[in-house]
Amino acid sequence: MSYQKQPLVIAEPDAASGEDSIFAALTSAPDSWALFLDIDGTLLDLAETPDGIVVPPELPGQLETLSARLGGALALVTGRGLSYADRLFAPLRFPIAGLHGAERRAADGSVTTAKATAEFEALKADLVRQTQGWPGVLIEDKGAAVAAHYRLAPDREIDLEPLMQQALDRAGPDWHMQHGKMVIEIRPSSADKGHAVEAFLAQPPFQGRRAIAIGDDVTDEAMFRAVNPLGGLSIRVGPLSPASEAKASIASAAALRGVVARLASSTI
Repeated sequence: MSYQKQPLVIAEPDAASGEDSIFAALTSAPDSWALFLDIDGTLLDLAETPDGIVVPPELPGQLETLSARLGGALALVTGRGLSYADRLFAPLRFPIAGLHGAERRAADGSVTTAKATAEFEALKADLVRQTQGWPGVLIEDKGAAVAAHYRLAPDREIDLEPLMQQALDRAGPDWHMQHGKMVIEIRPSSADKGHAVEAFLAQPPFQGRRAIAIGDDVTDEAMFRAVNPLGGLSIRVGPLSPASEAKASIASAAALRGVVARLASSTI
């Protein structure tokens, strides 16, 4: 299969055309596109706790079929750690950018990872201790990142904000604080989903293709910013907002899974 970029003309998507844009692009010219998918809130429905998400049993196989039809040019780009994402879709092992790109497994299986310092390990343990008396707050240890979830205790945001800022100050300049949907995360400052997409696009089988990036949260905006200037499609799960860089939208994770199912069952 050639990885040379092929000329392709697709109308600029409007805000309601996410499903149609994905299906049209990937059925009309599968050799011309690469697909980048966030996991939580995008492929999978959000849950009250990080471990509460459910992977529909048919989804991994559908993604495998779609990946094969795209010549392997499908990658997951997630805030989850690489090993956790692998467990979600086991026994399949897709190209993955984990921890927002701090970890990355290329299509050839090579892996790059970020390492937590001893000080960072200590501050993660301190965050667990400091929030023990806060019902509904969950500190998720992601290895080289840590996330404070407060979906079950939304009033605790006002307490978590200064606590996480103190942890960030302690971690130093190599880490960055990121806000998401009912979560505050400290991750390596070098981690960026947009850079992860660009790294994939520099290597086969993604090389020479236009990118479709699909996500639902603030961290996914970096993917949108990366693919838009390259003639790609940026699609937000949920309603569009003026603050988003996405050019089109799709209603929900369930709607996206429906598109994946259609693509997996179609002849492309």
